[in-house]
Amino acid sequence: MARPKKYDIDKEQVEKLAALGCTNTEIASFFGCSKDLITKSYSTNVTKGKERGKTRLRQMQWRSAEKGSVPMLIWLGKQVLGQSDKQEITEVKPIDDIVFDGI
Repeated sequence: MARPKKYDIDKEQVEKLAALGCTNTEIASFFGCSKDLITKSYSTNVTKGKERGKTRLRQMQWRSAEKGSVPMLIWLGKQVLGQSDKQEITEVKPIDDIVFDGI
């Protein structure tokens, strides 16, 4: 039986790629190894990187809102503050249902 091939996989680089939103398949392709190797041996690093990416994205969203981005302010209001769009519904009767006196 042949020895397993050794790969030079830097855990920090795995985290950086995961922080950018790369999938396990993309990370494996970057290092020239199998997806299974990344999934089994580097799942902690992938998780840590993905969480760091989420934190960075959240920071960017807040900065965008602080600069006055109305869509971002609305989105964050809905997500963080539980705000929602109110839709007023008024009943409109068709003209056929209206009775005109004296006509």
